[in-house]
Amino acid sequence: MRYFFILLLGLPQLLLAQTKQGFVKTNKQQFTINDKAYYYVGANYWYGGLLALQKDKKRGKERLIKELDFLQSKGVNNLRVLVGAEGSGIINGVKRVSPPLQTAQGKFNDNVLKGLDYLLMEMHKRNMKAVLYLSNNWEWSGGFLQYLNWNGILSDSTLKRKPDWDELRDQVSKFYSCIPCKAAYENQVKHVLNHTNVYSGIKYINETAIMSWEIANEPRPMRPAAIDGYKEWILSVTKLIRSIDKNHLLTLGTEGTIGTENSEELYTSIHASADYLTIHIWPKNWAWFSDTSIAKGLPVVIQKTKDYISKHELIASKLQKPLVIEEFGLPRDEHSFSPDSKTNSRDIYYSSVFQEQQKSFLNKGVIAGINFWAFGGTARPIAGQSFWKEGDDYMGDPPQEEQGLNVVFDSDSTTWSLIKFFTDKMK
Repeated sequence: MRYFFILLLGLPQLLLAQTKQGFVKTNKQQFTINDKAYYYVGANYWYGGLLALQKDKKRGKERLIKELDFLQSKGVNNLRVLVGAEGSGIINGVKRVSPPLQTAQGKFNDNVLKGLDYLLMEMHKRNMKAVLYLSNNWEWSGGFLQYLNWNGILSDSTLKRKPDWDELRDQVSKFYSCIPCKAAYENQVKHVLNHTNVYSGIKYINETAIMSWEIANEPRPMRPAAIDGYKEWILSVTKLIRSIDKNHLLTLGTEGTIGTENSEELYTSIHASADYLTIHIWPKNWAWFSDTSIAKGLPVVIQKTKDYISKHELIASKLQKPLVIEEFGLPRDEHSFSPDSKTNSRDIYYSSVFQEQQKSFLNKGVIAGINFWAFGGTARPIAGQSFWKEGDDYMGDPPQEEQGLNVVFDSDSTTWSLIKFFTDKMK
């Protein structure tokens, strides 16, 4: 009763703050807040909603507050965050993110949303904005593969073993023709959007700390035969979200043409139902360099990155919608995972991406935001252990990747000096 009374007393102030901060909107190819242009440098912080769930406050809420303060001090004001995982246990040979939001099909653990509630409350205090993605094309948080398993399309043994790339494409592409899978995904969407923050009393659809909903992390058709079903699913999901939430922006979470079977036509058409476009850029995964030193292949990597950005700038300009480079990353020098190793090549690469956004900022162009991958904060890799294990601190690299692969630690002083330089220029 006492908690409820305090909540009621604080509600007018919270609502006043909501009005003052404002929702992120679009004005053709620009983001706006209260009719003023909004360009941002942000980070991927997918585990941010899980930190407050830690029983150890130093590893949980205290870590979260410390990291948000650190990000704010560097001018980073936008965070891309996972809403929640589906299912638990081994998937594709690795331990997935935990605890899950959806423990079994149609069963939700709302204690998990309390972690996201806490993150959003703290972000609101700092006038930060969150991009929240609602599921995952990839295995590390359950995602589409888990829905296929729950509905008998993938057996337990198939779900647990590591597939090759062609098998994975075959598996995920079945999601778009699985009617109960898509219905279960929609149930999770409705459950999340209708949630009310236990700390602030504000319903998610009225929360100004949320910038946008993203239908999934990197949703791909995976196979040409699934393209029609993929397009229909995107249209259906965007209609559903807009029917519930009139306040927030909506995007898809795509990687660009790399994620649409290299089809500019498909990439363009699916964004007709989105408020803004996204691209992700992964030079290592896309084999844009081969040597472990990275430095030798860096000029090619930078040129291919600029070409990829330019191609999608043209599409965004044609659609008159903002473009966000919401994932990009590069390993440390010599492909090291140690926080003590240098980041010379990464810093040069980051600078090249920041410069593309800076040009857009100065010219009121379409590149309205960037989110580097990923913020690792105070966490550190465990010596002699490459991959994440249950109980380890989350640090930005998903469980199926080597811990320390692409993450930016709070101790990476040269990288943070670079980030601060560019965020200051946009003030």
